[in-house]
Amino acid sequence: MTKADLVENVTASIARTAGPMISKKDCARVVDAFLDAVKDALRDQKNIEIRGFGTFKIRRRKTRMARNPRTGEPVEVAARPVPVFKPSKELRGLVADADPEAQPAQPPAQEPPAFGTL
Repeated sequence: MTKADLVENVTASIARTAGPMISKKDCARVVDAFLDAVKDALRDQKNIEIRGFGTFKIRRRKTRMARNPRTGEPVEVAARPVPVFKPSKELRGLVADADPEAQPAQPPAQEPPAFGTL
């Protein structure tokens, strides 16, 4: 899903629940403002907790050794902060319920009779 798809879905959801009160342009501004607020908080090393959705955090990666793929020479990768997302228990359950692999398997179809056994 792209940001444009997200704006489309949010606009449609608002139109269903509250009537056509917001334009796509205004909705795009709201989505952009939300994403900017998340980016600003992460840049300032703050955690963001959205109940029922998940938590955005900054995790500190340790210094580690890696290899240059071209030469095979060992290279040290410096420690650095990286953003991570931890989904809430509700979101994990929602995704697990929607997983087609988690659904009970259908019984196998009967095989057609072998050739020449009519």
